[in-house]
Amino acid sequence: MATVERHTEISADFLHHAENMFRAGDLLQASEKAWGAAAHCLKSIAERRGWSHGSHGALSIIVLRLADESDDPRRVRNLYRSVGMLHTNFYEDWLSEKSVEWGIDDAKELIERLTRIG
Repeated sequence: MATVERHTEISADFLHHAENMFRAGDLLQASEKAWGAAAHCLKSIAERRGWSHGSHGALSIIVLRLADESDDPRRVRNLYRSVGMLHTNFYEDWLSEKSVEWGIDDAKELIERLTRIG
């Protein structure tokens, strides 16, 4: 199992890859890397707090718990939903280029907000 530090490192790496893949025109990989960045950020916080984080369902519970600790719970929940669409896009290939770009921006904001709560 990855450590807090490893999940944090993976999150940063994936976000960097998402931006590079987007610039290269690979919207599917950009989508999945942005989702992965957010997921690993959540896993890092969960690991630090001793929370279960082994499934998509667990990640949803984690983000709801963290949203309640934030200064804008609705924004955190909406950002998570947006980033979740990127994960779906990896399999369905239905989002426009602009939607993927916005989703990556949402992933960045979500990670920043979660890191402050963390």
